[in-house]
Amino acid sequence: MLTKRIIPCLDINKGRVVKGIKFINLIDAGDPVELASFYEKEEADELVFLDITASWEKRNIIIELVKKTAEKVFIPFTVGGGIKNLEDIFHMLRAGADKVSINTMAVLNPRLIQEASLKFGSSTIVVAIDAVRRFSEWEVMINGGRTRTNLKVTDWAKKVEKLGAGEILLTSMDKDGTKEGYDIQLTRTVSENVNIPIIASGGAGEPKDLFEVLVAGKADAALAASIFHKKEYSISKVKAYLKQRGVKVNLRREKSDDREK
Repeated sequence: MLTKRIIPCLDINKGRVVKGIKFINLIDAGDPVELASFYEKEEADELVFLDITASWEKRNIIIELVKKTAEKVFIPFTVGGGIKNLEDIFHMLRAGADKVSINTMAVLNPRLIQEASLKFGSSTIVVAIDAVRRFSEWEVMINGGRTRTNLKVTDWAKKVEKLGAGEILLTSMDKDGTKEGYDIQLTRTVSENVNIPIIASGGAGEPKDLFEVLVAGKADAALAASIFHKKEYSISKVKAYLKQRGVKVNLRREKSDDREK
């Protein structure tokens, strides 16, 4: 089994971390740079920053925030929200981001995925897919979940893989912020239809939820926000829970303890 990643998500609005339910009713959750530093100490494998209103408000992501985070944090982090073109991607990477997530503009201009992966490398390009269930299928949503596309999620996932995306950040809008567990069927369906890594997002409420999406959902990484922001569970405890159940995770403190012995 490949090592599974645990990734805290920091949804950004007006320079602050926020959390809502199904993309609405946002409440303040803290300073992004402070939280990023905290999560690095907590053994997060990576971080994801999403400026959740940038696309809808048609503005650029806050680049100064990316620079400040890069100065303080030394684990990989992905930045998304309001990315429109190759120039935006270049500026995010130059500011210190390790990967860039594209959502709305990837749908509106799919060539951007191909151009970006060729110019910057597939490993730096993440395509975010916000999914809403429509009967027996799931539909891709854009503009922070406000706009329908009539695209089927599985069809779109296959296309972004062909265009060169290195990873998919898959969010169930139906589950987002509910703490009722991930959409296992959605995650497994997409995972079985593509060969690039899937980051599952939306619905984490307890360690069992992460276990289920990583095993039954076949996700390569689990993204979570509420349970970490509210300090209901620490990342190290979640990883210990997963390891006890046979999931391969990176435990940096354990390695350090072994060296000391």
